[in-house]
Amino acid sequence: MSTRAHRRPATSPAAAPAVRRPLAGARGEQRTRDILRVGREVFAEKGYERATTTEIAQRLGVSEATVFTYFHGKRELCVRVITDWYDEIIAAIEAGLPREQPARMQLDWFVRTHLRLFLIQGTGMCALVLSEGRSKGQDFSEVLLPLQRRYTAPLMDLLARGQARGEFRSDLPLRLLRPLVLGPMEHILWEAVAQGGEAAGAGKPIDIDATASAVSAMLWSALQAPGAELAALRALRADVAEALRRAG
Repeated sequence: MSTRAHRRPATSPAAAPAVRRPLAGARGEQRTRDILRVGREVFAEKGYERATTTEIAQRLGVSEATVFTYFHGKRELCVRVITDWYDEIIAAIEAGLPREQPARMQLDWFVRTHLRLFLIQGTGMCALVLSEGRSKGQDFSEVLLPLQRRYTAPLMDLLARGQARGEFRSDLPLRLLRPLVLGPMEHILWEAVAQGGEAAGAGKPIDIDATASAVSAMLWSALQAPGAELAALRALRADVAEALRRAG
């Protein structure tokens, strides 16, 4: 999910926020997980500015000092919440992308999975990342930009492999194909955030499968190489012929 983050001059490694090391032991690890879980709920519901470590502590039934035992403050906690959320999305996409399938099927899977991950129990986090990526008051760009590069890496790999196999058009550079794919989905996410998870102007939840199918078909018409469908049919016929030969 692109955020068009407000860019500032690169900060030195010394300027990066220090991450407090969790207390050792199973109890400390569980406490860290609990704080992160509730922190995600609060940040997703209220955004960065209105969220407070006091409320996070109250929901957990602990003192605010306990939260500060594990995290230096609200910003560090929010950074960890966003990072963990991205890590989950990246892991799901990297593990599930059907790389052995034709490019069209991989594109369908990517679009459908992308929308499901962000729109099912993810709208609040979408709002957090989209808003903070554009906020000049709290600059999260040094955190978000590396995460976005990792997040788009599977898509870039899909596009590069599709070009190499002649399935995607090769007359456009990858840097232009990436926003071509992500742009429509980001627009859908913005609408969902603005409408509280509902289709814009419709007053009802977004039909993710129908939306994904429509977006995928639109993208394929723009991405496919000339003659890609014919080439795919020829490849399928060759595979079937080879299978029949081996069976005989």
